[in-house]
Amino acid sequence: MKMVLSQRQREELNKAIADYLSSNGYMDALEAFKKEADMPGEVERKFGGLLEKKWTSVIRLQKKVMELESKLNEAEKEYIDGAPTRPNRNPLEWIPRPPERHSLSGHRAPVTRVIFHPVFNLMVSSSEDATIKVWDFEAGEYERTMKGHTDSIQDIAFDAQGKLLASCSADMSIKLWDFQTYECIRTMLGHDHNVSSVAFLPAGDFVVSSSRDKTIKMWEVANGYCVKTFTGHRDWVRMVRSSADGSLLATCSNDQTVRVWAVSSKECRQELRGHDHVVECVAWAPESASHPINEGAGADNRKGAHMGPFLASGSRDKNIRIWDVGAGVCLITLIGHDNWVRGCVFHPGGKFLVSASDDKTLRVWDLRNKRCQKTLEAHKHFCTSVDFHKSHPFVISGSVDQSVKVWECR
Repeated sequence: MKMVLSQRQREELNKAIADYLSSNGYMDALEAFKKEADMPGEVERKFGGLLEKKWTSVIRLQKKVMELESKLNEAEKEYIDGAPTRPNRNPLEWIPRPPERHSLSGHRAPVTRVIFHPVFNLMVSSSEDATIKVWDFEAGEYERTMKGHTDSIQDIAFDAQGKLLASCSADMSIKLWDFQTYECIRTMLGHDHNVSSVAFLPAGDFVVSSSRDKTIKMWEVANGYCVKTFTGHRDWVRMVRSSADGSLLATCSNDQTVRVWAVSSKECRQELRGHDHVVECVAWAPESASHPINEGAGADNRKGAHMGPFLASGSRDKNIRIWDVGAGVCLITLIGHDNWVRGCVFHPGGKFLVSASDDKTLRVWDLRNKRCQKTLEAHKHFCTSVDFHKSHPFVISGSVDQSVKVWECR
């Protein structure tokens, strides 16, 4: 097969070959080649090393083409697997798929928490830059910044209607924001150290907070008074979350335990031990997760199912544990992350749990089979937080790389 080169390309190729022959000392071949190619005189300097350069760039391009082809294959497979026309069109089976739909930047320091607004198509992020930012997750647009804290904001939470936002900070304060006017309407002081976590009780009339001062406090929204203090953890309390009916609180701590408290009596109902490092996060399982958790735990029908309520915890020991809080036992351990687990959230459908880790990934866990079903290479740096929308097919993540990402589920 004769390659079709223009006259000029032929001459350039010949000169490059002549340069290659002369620089490698193939003099006899060079003279013969010059004669046959009818090439007078010296070869100009610009053809020096040209043949080798072209040769190596061809190899580099081949490698690049192969990489792109495999990426394309992966994307096509991803698209086919996740397409709504496939078996996965049931919202119970939706899971986040790469690539991200939006990557949003604006924070000037690591993002500490990302949460969805319960009603509007908004999400909110908090950061070590002491600001809260509001974003439209569908359009992928920045909306506004809320300022008031004087140090790193550790956690944020909405009440059920999304009318109030609570935030807590290393400045030792908890703030309540009117989410219609975006004004700070109350600042609650009483912790003696960094406030690491905040949550509303379901009725919206109380806020609970946890702190490095080893306590959990409960505050009345109407007047900002601290009405209860829960004590028992032996170290920094990392996170507090309320059960769906508001009767129980789950907390986790640097003391490597998870505790469950009765809100009415302040008594510690359970101390769950099993992690062998700091426990970073906890999440209550929705009702829909009871069946998959029971299947994963291998509950046999003779002894009856585990009654729950169920709770997930993620730790710096890289593991996620699912607990039966009623019985005080660990039913499932999910192993797979290569670094600290920083956040976890149950899929609204109950079959999956999504976790965020310092190994820079989000992982989707199939509870029934106790295995990692999907790994998303999510961020350039540690993933600090993840949230799953209760009714729309979206997951959001935040990272030390200062970005917030929106992932579409299908």
